[in-house]
Amino acid sequence: MKWLLNPAAVCLLIAILSPGNRAILADDGSERPGISMAVAATKLAELLPADLKQKMMYGYDDPERLNWHFIPRDRNGVVLWDLEGASRQAADELVKSGLSAAGYAKTLQVRSLEEVLYLFEDGEEEYRRTRRNPHKYHITVFGTPGPTGKWGWRFEGHHLSLNFMIQDGVVVSSTPEFFGANPGLIDAGPKRSLRVLGKREDLARDILKSCTEGQQKQMWIAKEAPDDIRGAGEAQPVVTEAVGLRYADMSPEQQKLLRELIAEYVTAMPVQVVRDRMKAIEKSGMDDIRIGWWGESERNQRHHYVVQGASFIIEYNNTQNEANHVHAMWRNIDGDFNLPK
Repeated sequence: MKWLLNPAAVCLLIAILSPGNRAILADDGSERPGISMAVAATKLAELLPADLKQKMMYGYDDPERLNWHFIPRDRNGVVLWDLEGASRQAADELVKSGLSAAGYAKTLQVRSLEEVLYLFEDGEEEYRRTRRNPHKYHITVFGTPGPTGKWGWRFEGHHLSLNFMIQDGVVVSSTPEFFGANPGLIDAGPKRSLRVLGKREDLARDILKSCTEGQQKQMWIAKEAPDDIRGAGEAQPVVTEAVGLRYADMSPEQQKLLRELIAEYVTAMPVQVVRDRMKAIEKSGMDDIRIGWWGESERNQRHHYVVQGASFIIEYNNTQNEANHVHAMWRNIDGDFNLPK
């Protein structure tokens, strides 16, 4: 069942956003992203013609909310290439509300790679332009955006899937979170290369390279890498016993590298989401977080890693296209989409 915006919710948003209302602020005085998201989603819906609004709006409990994936495929929701002017700007503002500045820049880079694929892949022009397009990204809203109640939204296309669930103005779920990059490296000469997710690869490899022989036996799980990440398109993460080198068994420099690797993932999100994720990590402590590595150890060789703690799983894979095609994902062990595990 699809839902359209409730006029009462719009009025309540206007009231709660009035000057001096502390309900829109987090504990540190910054604006709560859940409220910013509601404002942006409401504005976008108001600017859309009826047919596009109908495409974008679903009920919160509609099965479509869990219908996520990162492959190039047909999707539901309103697609960016159907928007222009004020509605396109409103769509951009909604996407920005779910990301840090660095995270938003990363989404633009991921989308820009579609133009590269369009130019270099084989096939008929019309097919390639439809399949590979930096504007073939969809926004879908679930429930009624507002400062109270439950609602959510998704921004998704090839190699991007960002999913947010909001309860009473607070972001209660920001997973699954997926970023990918194909090609992983564009090399146009000295100081003219682009590796959108390069740091996520380099930091993990730096840990592996710094291992003693004993540590390497713990971290390097197998010389053959899995073909891809686990649980793609599934509503809940695949959770198995954590394997690999423990944080507590690392040197101070290795521990610093692992913290930087985790930060590289979490800092794509707004400040409140970053803090919530870090609080969950701190609750269980860092000591038992493990990193495991599969595959070969050098650049341009097939490789895969998993970082797993009590509250989260990071999974990274670079095996396709001669190890130049990256999939990277953050999932919540307690349940994605604000669902119980």
